[in-house]
Amino acid sequence: MASGVVARGRLTEERRRGARATPMCGLVAKPGTRPDGSVNLMVWKCVVPGKEGAWKPSISMRQILIGIQDLLDNPNPASPAQDLAYDLFTQNMPEYRKRVRQQAQRYPSLV
Repeated sequence: MASGVVARGRLTEERRRGARATPMCGLVAKPGTRPDGSVNLMVWKCVVPGKEGAWKPSISMRQILIGIQDLLDNPNPASPAQDLAYDLFTQNMPEYRKRVRQQAQRYPSLV
């Protein structure tokens, strides 16, 4: 599917730009590696530290991960990252969901 090629191209560019970028408040995002040692741009290891004094014990790790999952499931349509995905999300939700499922099958979870 062409969207996988588009995603890899974008991730390659973001990785290249990120190597020169100024560090962002301790945020770290690095692509994973395959068993053969090659780079896997479709799996990333990320660190998102809380700001000094911002974390509250009432917020659990589960809630943080659910929040991230919710952002992935309900993207902000006012800020599209990809025109095709945005158009499908706003105009053809069944097709959008179909393509998300196809991507999930093509790149299964490592967990």
